[in-house]
Amino acid sequence: MYHKILDFFAGKRIAILGFGMEGKSTYRFIRRYMKDISLTVIDQKNMQLENEALFSLDHSLSFVYGEHYLENLEKYDVIMKSPGISFKDIDISKIRNKIYSQIELLLMFYRDNMIGITGTKGKSTTSTLIYQVLCESGKDTRLVGNIGIPVFDEIEEYTDHTILVVEMSSHQLEYVDFSPHIGIILNLFEDHLDHAGSVEHYYASKMHMFDYQREEDISIYSRDNKNLCEYIKNGNYRSHMYPVQLEYDSNCVSLKGNEVRFQDTVLYVDDHQRHLLGTHNLENIMVVMLVAKLLNLDLEKAKKTVDSFRGLEHRLEFVGVFGDVTYYNDAIATIPEATMNGIRALKKVDTLIFGGMDRGIDYSQFITYLLHADISNLICMPTTGYKIGQLLMEEGCTKNIVFVDTLEEAVATAKKVTAKGGICLLSPAASSYEYFKNFQEKGNCYKKLVQD
Repeated sequence: MYHKILDFFAGKRIAILGFGMEGKSTYRFIRRYMKDISLTVIDQKNMQLENEALFSLDHSLSFVYGEHYLENLEKYDVIMKSPGISFKDIDISKIRNKIYSQIELLLMFYRDNMIGITGTKGKSTTSTLIYQVLCESGKDTRLVGNIGIPVFDEIEEYTDHTILVVEMSSHQLEYVDFSPHIGIILNLFEDHLDHAGSVEHYYASKMHMFDYQREEDISIYSRDNKNLCEYIKNGNYRSHMYPVQLEYDSNCVSLKGNEVRFQDTVLYVDDHQRHLLGTHNLENIMVVMLVAKLLNLDLEKAKKTVDSFRGLEHRLEFVGVFGDVTYYNDAIATIPEATMNGIRALKKVDTLIFGGMDRGIDYSQFITYLLHADISNLICMPTTGYKIGQLLMEEGCTKNIVFVDTLEEAVATAKKVTAKGGICLLSPAASSYEYFKNFQEKGNCYKKLVQD
């Protein structure tokens, strides 16, 4: 299959825009087979200096960097854009049909073997579960995309029978013109406005998962998410639509008692064996079991795989019990809906540590929730935590509201104020980028501080 991608590149002027993980993967893939084709690496930083060993013997390579690195892109035939590069506030009308990515090329040439998963929250957990269920069923399966493994890194290993489970972010879906054979959208919540520019653009990017599907394709989505349902209603999609919802409805995948039912089939019994907490994770499990059914997998074996899955790091992760207080790390919760889901799942949260970078998200519903939630201590970190904490005080909130400057202060305070037998939860409800490289760094820092 990768030969088709090489044929696509042949004879074209190629720019690699953004030289992070995916940009480097694209460079290595092209150079494995096309030693002399002209390439241009474009990045705000001078990547020539940072990658001297990689570039030392490459004589067909040029560089563009600096403040104006996004100018003059129209002179290239193919622009391999890394997901993190934003074109917000930039006129791309002259280059729109030249923008590609690893995901786009995979969809162009391998879409029939792809299961694509997106959503504001839950996509990593759901993608990993689908991957594990397929692997345990003996299928040749790869887990790639936004979960951390660039598509081109293992592309030579894909065969005509390989199933690709691809987690796709809004950044990766933003400019695609193809959709996978099986597309899954878990939910739509306000997020990533710093990149997308508007919630409408962000949602529209996510919906590309379904936009280009054909009549024989499969679309799976949550009917419990109002934002998503609004797009489905107005989308005029051609594929087979499979809604999933918690409230029982015989016409879709839904919950009757503790049984997940699809038509006349019991897909899954929620018998308290699963390690994934919360109704939001139950809905993710419902999606996974529907995929297993549609692919004619053994449902009993799939249930065992699902129930034994202990979750991914930084996602309602049990850290330990210290000083009779149980600590959980939910650093991945970068929007208020995710934080609320985590609190509901744990049920006994006594202390919440929250706050992060302000991206213009509406927190009004979150503030109302915190006002009435059975939580004793709210530890507010900059920047959003400060704003929310102040608004809660203005609303007459009687909880113990504490403002701290650092995560170190937050954990030290939590150790003092959390009731014995209670839970302390780190769940930022905001991005971590203001003071940390990413949510992983924040979560790891929290876990170290808790255990010190």
